[in-house]
Amino acid sequence: MERIMQHVWQHRMGLPCLLTTVDGEEVEIIDPGLLNSDAGPDFFNAKIRIGNRIWAGNVEIHVKASDWIRHNHHKDPAYQSVILHVVRTSDTRIAVADGRILPQLEMTWADAFCEEVRKMSCRSASMPPCADELPGIPSIFKTEWLAALGIERLNAKVQRVHRYLQSQEQNWHSAIYVLLARALGFSTNGEAFERTALATPLRFLMRHQGDVRAVEAALFGQAGMLDVNLSPGPEADYLEELRNDYAFMKAKYGFNAPVAPGWRMARMRPQNFPHRRIAFLAAHVAAGFTISRNIFNVGNADEARQLLDCTLSPFWASHYNFTSPGRTSGTLSRSSIDSLLINVVIPVVFAYGKHFAQPRLCETAVDMLHALPPENNVIIRNFAAAGIEADNAYATQALLELYRSYCEQKKCLYCRLGHRLLAEKARASCAFEPENGSLNTAF
Repeated sequence: MERIMQHVWQHRMGLPCLLTTVDGEEVEIIDPGLLNSDAGPDFFNAKIRIGNRIWAGNVEIHVKASDWIRHNHHKDPAYQSVILHVVRTSDTRIAVADGRILPQLEMTWADAFCEEVRKMSCRSASMPPCADELPGIPSIFKTEWLAALGIERLNAKVQRVHRYLQSQEQNWHSAIYVLLARALGFSTNGEAFERTALATPLRFLMRHQGDVRAVEAALFGQAGMLDVNLSPGPEADYLEELRNDYAFMKAKYGFNAPVAPGWRMARMRPQNFPHRRIAFLAAHVAAGFTISRNIFNVGNADEARQLLDCTLSPFWASHYNFTSPGRTSGTLSRSSIDSLLINVVIPVVFAYGKHFAQPRLCETAVDMLHALPPENNVIIRNFAAAGIEADNAYATQALLELYRSYCEQKKCLYCRLGHRLLAEKARASCAFEPENGSLNTAF
């Protein structure tokens, strides 16, 4: 609530056109001040007319006036320069060090604004909170916001790359290996894949380059997937070979498998079982993990797909797991490969370009996102139903960022589209628009 109040004050959004203190003095917001994200009053250098006097100083905002005491502001000299106390409920009055009673303003919102905030906050979690209003927003505003959100999401992925670099002592090869492993788990098993990769360092696996069975043994053993009872047959024979190889490698390298890595396979389609994706990672490592050497030389999406192209070992080209043979392809699906481009190749190329000041690589990463087809999931379909169609992966990534960082967390006030809708409601609720533009809809 306090953050909402800060946003309302900052943009003078939904406030009545006539403001008065609890003592009946008229208040004019000449300048709301600068929002302070650190310690101290909420807004610095505000300019307020209270009655017949113009004050310059700081503004503090609380849900209840008594929060001033509860937060120990009366003991902090930084709050002695506050010129106005803005509250939702005036349950007490505040006296500052020099004995003066601090002017206090109760913040009331226009009914239309309150109703719009309530409607957005109560919307079904599977739909954007402003789904009904989205079609009415001019395309230029949606396009500009999505362009910014696409970069925002890409930068968030870059931060993950840097976290892996830090944990892998700035070794790009090892960081890409862990990132690829996590991405192979997708949203369901990403954590389990990451834990398995971190417990099975690439430098040890690379000593078995060319021996795909040894690499598979290490990864499946570390993933805790070799403890399966099978009837005699080809599957049981292959499983026993992996167990023997894993026992040797575990003793040689001192591997410690993660405790309860947390694999999830309930209600999962066989082609999405993690076994074939572990085999995919093993195939890349056994082939020399050339992806980590060639990733910075890709020039477009087709070249990036070729970088991830590999053939699974014969067993995994005909099995979903150790107990389920079936007719499968020898690699991952096209949509799965494109997902790896979005979550591994493109973030790594962008991160490398930023890290080493090579803007050409950053441009290549963004161009690849624009060249990839749009993703297809319930979030993207819901936005399409609300009037925002995505025709490439950059647009779908932007929509996912919009949903995850704003819609899902009900941060409509901080979303450019939500801000615009609420500002329009606030503008319409006032009898007139003040000359100083206090209902500012800019974003």
